[in-house]
Amino acid sequence: MKPLRWGIIGCGAVTERKSGPAYQKTAGFELAAVMRRDAVLAADYARRHGVPRWFDDADALIADADIDAVYIATPPDTHLHYALKVAAAGKPCCVEKPMAPSHAECLVMVEAFGRAGLPLFVAYYRRSLPRFEQVRKWLAEGRIGTPRHLHWQLARTPAADDLNGTYRWRTDARIAPGGYFDDLASHGLNLFSHFFGEVVQASGSATNQQGLYSACDAVVASWLYASGVTGSGSWHFGSFERADRVEITGSAGKIDFSVFEEQPLQLTTADGIERMDIPNPENIQLHHVANMREHLAGGARHPSCGDSAAHTAWMMDRILGKTAG
Repeated sequence: MKPLRWGIIGCGAVTERKSGPAYQKTAGFELAAVMRRDAVLAADYARRHGVPRWFDDADALIADADIDAVYIATPPDTHLHYALKVAAAGKPCCVEKPMAPSHAECLVMVEAFGRAGLPLFVAYYRRSLPRFEQVRKWLAEGRIGTPRHLHWQLARTPAADDLNGTYRWRTDARIAPGGYFDDLASHGLNLFSHFFGEVVQASGSATNQQGLYSACDAVVASWLYASGVTGSGSWHFGSFERADRVEITGSAGKIDFSVFEEQPLQLTTADGIERMDIPNPENIQLHHVANMREHLAGGARHPSCGDSAAHTAWMMDRILGKTAG
């Protein structure tokens, strides 16, 4: 079979190392073209990464007969716009996370690809990483007994760009109402649902404590999985120190790990403490992209498709108070 030829819309920072090279390294895939509105930057990206073609018009890339599938790596407020065009063109699609600024937009995307009979993937790549598959394995093996509660604390010091007033779409309430919560917390919340399944209740409080930008910079939340496991979290982006700590407690032990930092996984039971150091690949989306290839070849369903990503958006809407009840 000839390689599936991918085109990227929005070849910004996330595609430089995290994702773009993964499409080039995956057997059966080819990164055939990239698009950026700035033609000079699009051409520069194509030259540096050895991509044969570049565009400064997204519609032209989507419609091109030599492009078989499209990866949308633009800010989330444009995901729906481009995804609907890709669905109409009859091509598989991968959308960066967060999937969209609201659950409602996610549902429109899921419905469009469902009607077209096309796969819609979302780049919640932590579901595919070996380190988190190990956490899932410990849970499945009952190493901590019956899981009871999950807590995640994420704290960041203010970024220099935020302190000096530099514009970032991630802190623009029109694009990301929850600020860094939208961008970062979505990764963990989606991953935890991979462990424990559907969330049936979620609530929270969000505020802007620093006044550095229009989006929220502090969020706290609690939630409940259908399985009966409870969850809680706090995300603060004006802290004096960085922190990234997840603790899953069970009836017979606990698991500690970090969502973003490559700290060793730690399993604590009555038998003692077990630590495992599982590094991430150089291109962190490599396993995610490889799993898309498996899915498209008729193999196992990809762990991060539109339905699960939309559920994460529903949960975040509830936490941020965008959905009543």
